[in-house]
Amino acid sequence: MKLNNLYTLGGISALSILGACSSAKEEKPLNIIYIMTDDHTQQAMGCYGYDYANTPNLDRIANEGVIFTNSYVANSLSGPSRACMLTGKHSHANGFTNNIDSYFDGSQQTFPKLLQNAGYQTAIIGKWHLHSVPTGFDHWEILNGQGEYFNPQFITNGDTTVCDGYVTNLITDKSIAWLEENKDNEKPFCLLVHHKAIHRNWMADTCNLDAYEDVVFPLPDNFYDDYEGRVAAKEQEMDIKTNDMDLIYDLKMYRPGLESRLRQNYITDDGKHGLYGTMNEEQRKVWDAHYTPIINDFYASNLKGKELAEWKYQRYMKDYMKTVKSLDDNVGRLLAYLEENDLLENTLIVYTSDQGFYMGEHGWFDKRFMYNESFSTPLIMRMPNGYERRGEISDLVQNIDYAPTFLDIAGADIPEDIQGKSMLPILKSENNTMERKALYYHFYEYPAEHAVKKHYGIYDGRYKLIHFYDDIDVWELYDRATDPKEMTNLYNNPEYKDIIIKLKQELKELQIEYNDPILEQYPL
Repeated sequence: MKLNNLYTLGGISALSILGACSSAKEEKPLNIIYIMTDDHTQQAMGCYGYDYANTPNLDRIANEGVIFTNSYVANSLSGPSRACMLTGKHSHANGFTNNIDSYFDGSQQTFPKLLQNAGYQTAIIGKWHLHSVPTGFDHWEILNGQGEYFNPQFITNGDTTVCDGYVTNLITDKSIAWLEENKDNEKPFCLLVHHKAIHRNWMADTCNLDAYEDVVFPLPDNFYDDYEGRVAAKEQEMDIKTNDMDLIYDLKMYRPGLESRLRQNYITDDGKHGLYGTMNEEQRKVWDAHYTPIINDFYASNLKGKELAEWKYQRYMKDYMKTVKSLDDNVGRLLAYLEENDLLENTLIVYTSDQGFYMGEHGWFDKRFMYNESFSTPLIMRMPNGYERRGEISDLVQNIDYAPTFLDIAGADIPEDIQGKSMLPILKSENNTMERKALYYHFYEYPAEHAVKKHYGIYDGRYKLIHFYDDIDVWELYDRATDPKEMTNLYNNPEYKDIIIKLKQELKELQIEYNDPILEQYPL
């Protein structure tokens, strides 16, 4: 993947200035702003080399800091990913393995609690999605469940309030309001700005409905993947080409009387419920003015086969990217506030997502698999004064690394039971490395929506070995140097026998290191 040219500091004088700021950093701990979105993927960011993605404010973070080209998650699903981030531990260790019946134990150790002990103010605003009440925060305002795009409910200290407006704007408003109220406080702060966007069903703000309408998105060359040699991939239920992507719920092609599996999630007969039903009269008027002609044209066209599949892909991409636009605009608002209030140069700004997402690769939407598009996740950081690292970082990093990194930056001790590694050394100097040979992954939520099988695996930066288990027993091996789109399963190729033996041994070592009980059930 070719990345955009990134800003680099030039000249000895610039480096000298940064070096001179190191002592100031040590005297006063850095502020931390951690922005996390839902289901935003590298393929929808300009700084990751995708020209169709207009994301100038996200690109600015990368251009003025670092961009991680090998950033991954431990479990590609919203709630589990958030629990990994908070604790610095894999899912089996923090207890939140899936979104169906897991409950995050708020009494356990988290990095916000440890930052509080180190003298930080802590706050979280936006999506929580951990089936419990936040702990370790001086202030919290969280969406009720997944949250709605329009006029969502926020919960604060047990009180639920409907807030008028578009959710991405509201989360930014509330984040800036908290910063404004606390800007004169002598304590450093850690603010978690956690957006609902860009979660399914990708409802854009009314002011952005016309964006991207004239764009024709390139169809991934494996959109019509036949999944040969990949049993689990063939049995998934997240295919854009089929009814897995719903015309009414996902693509908003509603007409009275039409039925679909997910229709009630979008609109009910009275029009007062479902996601469309949360809009007020003015919002619906603008929404209907945009979608009604598209709906009429769609049903008049009576598309079938490949024409229908590719129409659905284009419609999905337009809605998704419109939702990204609002997110990027609001990141710009937050950056402008920090700059206007002299907070930009003593604040580490981190932007990431809870995991990646499929933008038509393999014909899919959603996430869950250990395949690259959903295993990877965006990670960019705007570096404050005192940190000289700029540009691309290719070290293997994972979302369990965020907690120890924030603690290390704050000068707090990192507890021995945290399983992630601090990224601080590689943020300070390009001469340092993460000293990590491979990453471990484990996905648990099956049977469930999208029918992705349970699996675990190892990735060493080139080879990826995956074991699908439970109701099947299937192994897959990919050489990402020769097959970056992971189309050819090499597990049964005798030429890779020694590589498989080596990877299984390293996989076992990681399962022992992280104390994953799956090793007892499936010994290697």
